[in-house]
Amino acid sequence: MKKYFLLLLTLAIVSCNTMPPKHTQVSQLLQENIKQLVINTKKLNDCVVSNKSTAEIQKQFSIAHQSYKEVEAFSEYYFPEVSKSINGPAIPEFEENDGKILPPQGFQVIEEMLYPQYDINNKEELIQQLDMMSGNLIRLEKIAANSELTDAHVFDALRLEMFRIITMGITGFDSPIAQQSIPDARVATQSVADYYSFYNDDKEDKTLLLFKKATAYLQSHNNYNAFDRADFIKNYANPLCEALHQKKIDLKIPNFDEVRGLKTTAATLFEKNAFDPEGFSGFPDYKTTPQKIALGKMLFNDSILSGDNTRSCASCHYEDKAFTDGLQTAKAMNGKSNLKRNTPTLKNIAYQRSFFSDSRVSYLEDQAVAVITNEDEMHGDLDQAAKEIQKTKKYDVAFKKAFPNKNINAFGIKNALASYIRSLSNYDSKFDRYMRNEIPFTAEEKQGFNLFAGKAKCASCHFIPLTNGTVPPKFDKSESEVLGVPNTAGKLDSDLGKYNLTQAIIHRNSFKTPTLRNIALTAPYMHNGVFKTLEEVVDFYNKGGGIGLGLAVPNQTLPADQLNLSEKEKKALIAFMKTLNDI
Repeated sequence: MKKYFLLLLTLAIVSCNTMPPKHTQVSQLLQENIKQLVINTKKLNDCVVSNKSTAEIQKQFSIAHQSYKEVEAFSEYYFPEVSKSINGPAIPEFEENDGKILPPQGFQVIEEMLYPQYDINNKEELIQQLDMMSGNLIRLEKIAANSELTDAHVFDALRLEMFRIITMGITGFDSPIAQQSIPDARVATQSVADYYSFYNDDKEDKTLLLFKKATAYLQSHNNYNAFDRADFIKNYANPLCEALHQKKIDLKIPNFDEVRGLKTTAATLFEKNAFDPEGFSGFPDYKTTPQKIALGKMLFNDSILSGDNTRSCASCHYEDKAFTDGLQTAKAMNGKSNLKRNTPTLKNIAYQRSFFSDSRVSYLEDQAVAVITNEDEMHGDLDQAAKEIQKTKKYDVAFKKAFPNKNINAFGIKNALASYIRSLSNYDSKFDRYMRNEIPFTAEEKQGFNLFAGKAKCASCHFIPLTNGTVPPKFDKSESEVLGVPNTAGKLDSDLGKYNLTQAIIHRNSFKTPTLRNIALTAPYMHNGVFKTLEEVVDFYNKGGGIGLGLAVPNQTLPADQLNLSEKEKKALIAFMKTLNDI
């Protein structure tokens, strides 16, 4: 009997030792799920070819799209370009390297062709889209089969997928017409649980229990407009993200030693220091220090940087107005004419990948240079300013602290200014504290958030938690949109925005999606300051943007459908936006 027991023990040990590594098992499940995605997409194609009813085609579309949700965590993580072709936004994209406009493709394009009703006259175009989808899925299948995962990458991908569900999954980003976001989010959450399960040997594992609760909540609360996003994030998604983070620590799986916009150590999106301004700055020598911040603040408030010593950065960016000026557009240097665009807030703009309304620069340092050297804004010269500053003792001391062993120069000026602006990023508003369970919301504020991230569709462009256009969960790209903003005469504003840079027709009247942080303090609104109140802004969106106002905006990226918000809902939406103040 003893020998028999030892034999069984030996076999058990050998069996355990021959089990493939956890990350290999994850890879195997991923490949199986991709195969099922291919099958379900082929069935969708067959439904279209055989002229099935709209209901049957829509049902199979939902099945296929949810199959994508089962691979999304790793598809988006490892193969983002392929993923964009499979499930990217249904709007054209400009390829900056060769100046080409790429037409959209994938599930979101197909969704527009199937909902609310399929028109059989579009059958040929639909089959073409499905053929392209098939080709992209073959690409996905091949590269997934030849890609090696590691435990660290698996947990990083799962973490980012949970963040994607919070920021895009439940907000209707990739199901804007069918409004299947909540059922899709349930499948995506369950897929994370399935991949995670390979790292768990305990049926009572806390993380798995949280997954069950989260998927059960999504299952039983699946109405898009009625879904309580605040409740889901606070009581299900955030605890689940924290549990995943802790499990990784328990398994001694290291964090990546990388500087990212969203820190690799952030357990949730709503931690006070989840985002790192350095991850958006671009270059090691741009690194922010307390000494640079102090110097930058001095320079920001000093007119020495302007051509005639009459204007400083603070002349147009008042701290009590969240670093705006309260004007429709700022006064030019000559004191007579006005600038073309509204003065943007400098609060929390560090968490962006492009700057100015037309996205013409990529770093805060370049933004500082552009403003200082613009003849209508400050009409200065950084090299000349450096010479003047060298004569000032207080700056000599401050520069030596900020840039030891370096002379006072143009680089130091722009880097110090950018460092100060980066320091103005402070996510500690009532909204942030609410999401961290530190304080409550009123019923109206909570309703407002649920509208913001749901029916009102704000969060599909102003992504939470940053509420700007920097795309989660990697936060490596800032978007611009065509809204059809009118001028004061009610006609389409003549400012062509990003088009002036790219000459791409899709960018005509396109402007960067700004942060909504401190929005209650930064009136008037829009790139031209045309709206004086938040009520006017909400009314503009509620009507469907420029098209809803009857303007000709053929390339409008904002959905032109009316939101049908009630007066009570409009008030709630504004009440939520006021919780974004952090000064």
